[in-house]
Amino acid sequence: MMNRGDGLVQRRRVVNSGGSGAGGGSGQDGPNADLVGHNDKLSGQSPDTDCLSQKDLNCNPTIDDDSDKETRLTLMEEVLLLGLKDKEGYTSFWNDCISSGLRGCILAELAFRGRVELEKAGMRKKSLLARKLLLKSDAPTGDVLLDEALKHLKDTDPPETVQSWIEYLSGETWNPLKLRYQLKNVRERLAKNLVEKGVLTTEKQNFLLFDMTTHPLTDNLAKSRLVKKIQEAVLGRWVNDAARMDRRTLALVILAHAADVLENAFAPLSDDDYEVAMRRVRTLLDLDFETESAKRNANPVLWAVFAAFTK
Repeated sequence: MMNRGDGLVQRRRVVNSGGSGAGGGSGQDGPNADLVGHNDKLSGQSPDTDCLSQKDLNCNPTIDDDSDKETRLTLMEEVLLLGLKDKEGYTSFWNDCISSGLRGCILAELAFRGRVELEKAGMRKKSLLARKLLLKSDAPTGDVLLDEALKHLKDTDPPETVQSWIEYLSGETWNPLKLRYQLKNVRERLAKNLVEKGVLTTEKQNFLLFDMTTHPLTDNLAKSRLVKKIQEAVLGRWVNDAARMDRRTLALVILAHAADVLENAFAPLSDDDYEVAMRRVRTLLDLDFETESAKRNANPVLWAVFAAFTK
């Protein structure tokens, strides 16, 4: 289901003006249910090498800086925004990766907010995908989707792995007893969040046999900032060391790839920049996640989420 490690998506030569590329999904998260001169080898530099008094956007602080003056979007809102066609206001009907990708974003967001952690590797050095996801704090986040996922985690005993939770939250499990953990209408709920934040609007469109609620883009600046952030992360601000990258941006790049919407951020690039960007994303996907998760200031939950999609 979540094996995205067989190669990056090839560049689409014909680019939809609204930004093609995301959506679909399975189960009750399908398109009708809730639409809406380069050195690529990573170095072993210390995470704090360039953390000077002046803020370095690629530094990896111990505590994430949430003080942005701009409208703050959650990781899942950013991934959905990347996947939405700007004018049409819905995601691609052919994307069957975005459902699980958004669930991975939810777990990553809970990790950023200090609500979950991985169990210790132990003497046997359990792998990231074998370690259980533990509840660290059940304090409400203020986000309905995150709090719903948090409640499921709290009610589950014994704990489950990150990969299992992505499957449960997506509704992609053969165990009927786990279907109650499915988060439904995720894309529609995220789109409504973006409407409330002034990024999208709501319209009704007729598709011959049915009417569908869509969410066209209204804040072009928010989308432009998002695309620019991703492009700069792998081009102008590339630091050649994942441990020194901003953790949210690192998660955005890898999980946008997992959700099959990363192409939309790179489509406007020149051919040369596109090749460099995709090669550097491949460098991130080919990292030894076990080693990266053991580095100072690393968040093992993030690397376990990455591993669920790429290994």
